[in-house]
Amino acid sequence: MESSTPSYVKLAIPVPPSSRVPWYKNTFPVYAGGFLWVGFYLDLAGPTIGQLSVGACLWGLLLAGFLCFALYFYVPAMLGMQTGQTLYVVGASTFGTTGGYLMPGLLMGILQVGWIAVIGSVSATFIMKGLHQSSQLLFSLVVVPWVYGLGWVGIKGIHHVGKAAKFVNWVPLIMILIVFWFNKGGISHYSAPHKDSVLGFLNVITIVIGYFATAGAAGADFGMNNRNRKDIVLGGVLGIIGGALVAGGLAIASVAGYIGRGGSMNYEYSAAISSIGALAPIMFFLFAAASVVPTCFCAFIASNSFGSMLPKVPRNVSALAALTASAILAATGAASDLVGFFGIVGASFGPICGAMAADYLISGRRWSGPRHGINWAGYFSWALGFVVGIPRQIPGLPAAWVQADNPAVLYSFAVGFVVYLTLARVGLRPALIGKELAVGASQA
Repeated sequence: MESSTPSYVKLAIPVPPSSRVPWYKNTFPVYAGGFLWVGFYLDLAGPTIGQLSVGACLWGLLLAGFLCFALYFYVPAMLGMQTGQTLYVVGASTFGTTGGYLMPGLLMGILQVGWIAVIGSVSATFIMKGLHQSSQLLFSLVVVPWVYGLGWVGIKGIHHVGKAAKFVNWVPLIMILIVFWFNKGGISHYSAPHKDSVLGFLNVITIVIGYFATAGAAGADFGMNNRNRKDIVLGGVLGIIGGALVAGGLAIASVAGYIGRGGSMNYEYSAAISSIGALAPIMFFLFAAASVVPTCFCAFIASNSFGSMLPKVPRNVSALAALTASAILAATGAASDLVGFFGIVGASFGPICGAMAADYLISGRRWSGPRHGINWAGYFSWALGFVVGIPRQIPGLPAAWVQADNPAVLYSFAVGFVVYLTLARVGLRPALIGKELAVGASQA
């Protein structure tokens, strides 16, 4: 490996076969637990069953889960499994060793800052609901310590968090089942007030994929700990497709049941929780408690991203800066628009996953190895895909850079894939640095 190769690539050590584990010990519980987090389905019902039937939404969730698995997760996970390397390293082929600093390296860390803010905002909101309080000052007094305290725990004590995740991740499932059981009687009485089945179906796909996009690219980090393709497929199918269908399906059915029982036309999942009665405050606290693990994991990923990509900046300094940005976003309410945030995530990582998929196919379904400098094929693919996929309703952005119809998140993936494939074919990719890392990793 050449001396000019960045340390994050040159010093990367593949995960050996002896350290690999079965799908049910990492990939499945992590992804299933991700979909069980309440932020996923908190605002899912309004744009979906507000337009079409619950049954049609379930089909939408099934298709969305499959697309998440096939388009966003499978290639990064296979690259991780084949090489034993992280997303930052395998991304050095699609974006180059220098280009990899920003994409997907720093971009992953920046989006984790947003995720920490979003999770903190949802958690503090649920704590406030449990306390029957609505003060903005009290909200800030809850969310700021949440972000700083749990963020620091995630950075310094992630091993303890990982052990807790094996149990805490399943708390939401129990509560989802309770809310569903309480409201199931009203499902048959529910009817969508606005009949636009196509829009509702596409909204399901857009929200689910937007929510999942960064986790899909991070499949490399989970795949490198898997033993073979079977682990990738089983962990992905059951954790991603199953997770989206079970968590999303039970949640929207619960909201439909709540409205069908005579509740207000409130499509937020918290309204269905409130209908439980005396048990509702406890459930709000438990949903917030279940957000502890996602907060810690996002802080850990952000710290790793900034620490790996900005090695000259002390890790504690970059971590503190990231947590401060998250705290400001959460406390000011900027992180409260979940659906809008999911759209940004999808637009950001859709073309990354698309470009990686194209690079994977061109290279014979394997990792080609790191490339010199900046791979402009990857960067042009990302830029064009992002312009197509960016949500048009985000304040401060142009009304419409590209008039892409819903689901723009899928178009952003397709643009990233097609543009990379085209530019790579005409020779826009830089030369490979060497195959030492790729060969050594593939033996893992």
